[in-house]
Amino acid sequence: MDTPYAIEMLNITKRFPGIIANDNITLQLKRGEIHALLGENGARKSTLMSVLFGLYQAEEGEIRKDGKVVHINDPNVANELGIGMVHQHFKLVECFSVLDNIILGVEPNKMGVLKKDEARKKIIELSEKYGLMVDPDAKIEDITVGMQQRTEILKMLFRDNEILIFDEPTAVLTPQEIEELMQIMRNLKAEGKSILFISHKLAEIMAVADRCTILRKGKYIGTVETKDTTAQELSSLMVGRNVNFHVEKQPENLGDVVLEIDHMTVASKTHKNNAVKDVSLKVRAGEIVCIAGIDGNGQTEFVHGLTGLEPLVSGSIKLKGQDITKAPIRRRNTSGMSHIPEDRHKHGLILDYSLEYNLVLQTYFEPEYTSKLGFLKKDNIRKTAERLIDEFDVRSGQGAVTMARAMSGGNQQKAIIAREIDKDPDLLVAVQPTRGLDVGAIEFVHKQLIDRRDSGKAVLLISLELDEVMDVPDRILVMYEGEIVGEFDPKKTTQEELGLYMAGAKRMEVKA
Repeated sequence: MDTPYAIEMLNITKRFPGIIANDNITLQLKRGEIHALLGENGARKSTLMSVLFGLYQAEEGEIRKDGKVVHINDPNVANELGIGMVHQHFKLVECFSVLDNIILGVEPNKMGVLKKDEARKKIIELSEKYGLMVDPDAKIEDITVGMQQRTEILKMLFRDNEILIFDEPTAVLTPQEIEELMQIMRNLKAEGKSILFISHKLAEIMAVADRCTILRKGKYIGTVETKDTTAQELSSLMVGRNVNFHVEKQPENLGDVVLEIDHMTVASKTHKNNAVKDVSLKVRAGEIVCIAGIDGNGQTEFVHGLTGLEPLVSGSIKLKGQDITKAPIRRRNTSGMSHIPEDRHKHGLILDYSLEYNLVLQTYFEPEYTSKLGFLKKDNIRKTAERLIDEFDVRSGQGAVTMARAMSGGNQQKAIIAREIDKDPDLLVAVQPTRGLDVGAIEFVHKQLIDRRDSGKAVLLISLELDEVMDVPDRILVMYEGEIVGEFDPKKTTQEELGLYMAGAKRMEVKA
């Protein structure tokens, strides 16, 4: 009898030192369906998909494709079986071009001569067909995180895979790009593709998935038809409790100006025009100000200029009245600024350091952690790490000594948030702080931001999530093509109005 399943993962168990990552999990993907995989951070969803893609080998269980047992020893075997994967943490060579990354491993050639023109033509056709516009000649290191995500998706489509794994594909996309991706997934389904879709975003699962399998702490909880359930029910299954989707906060109590930016201009790495153009703004104690906008409109360069990762072309930055325009990064940190970065791997963590060392990266030189002779006080570092792991529910197989690389993306993010908030900064610069987090963790992070604000500190939030933009801040500034084009009270505006400013259709005079 013909099996209805394109892929079956039966009784899969995967172990790592100190942890059973996947504990006897069964997942069945029907042909031509979109099947969501839902679970909180550390539920080991990515681990399960990495077993299917050949990055890991399970100790127990078997995988079947179209009813036949298959042994997927590495990603090349997965690709040969028609299985492709868009990874949560991109598998891209940063010094290569977009085109070179897409064709890597399947380079079109004739008698050993590379045929890049044919590849370029196919990539352009795919990008136009699916609305994933990229510059094939741009270097990965010079493009935004959103563009890198597009490259990963095109890389999979280029290989004509029939089983498509999307691991948190919308985590770095704008609302408009997310809707486009949802439509792409529907189109792929209509073409007969079978899709496994890992996401923490319940609205996306409800909008696009046919069925949803829920994992919790590495165990199988159940599989449901999305048409027969609700987002609230899914969230309860995921975290084991009811989650409050509404951000609760008291009216702001404004204090002195903490951050003052005057006529900031920052150069672009990818073109001759400046990425940030003459931006002025103030953030006061006791408020959360959010910079909203479509990805690639200067937000990244703005944050790099503010935090010292890039020099300014012109303008000035004052923190609590002190000029820090040319101050090194450490001085900005010790002067009261904390930074939750956009790219947690490039600017947030040292992946081959332990969790405990990552948690003191910016304070290890303080007397609490380093003796006068220059030796680390390892007991104090361990105590701090264990406290933060407990307070922020950072899950890791071996606790404080776990390598950052071995942790899930959501728990890496929680570690960064723990480190930056624990410094008790006067100004917290939070760039997409809930990227890749489950609803329970998002609820916790939003509460932390509100607590910072209510304790008289200043928070500058940069977010692509419209729900977050509308719910968390006290003021919204919209950035378009490197300029602030609108200022809004979230209680008096709508997502539609913000969208017009984010797309450049409207602008207003903004006071600094």
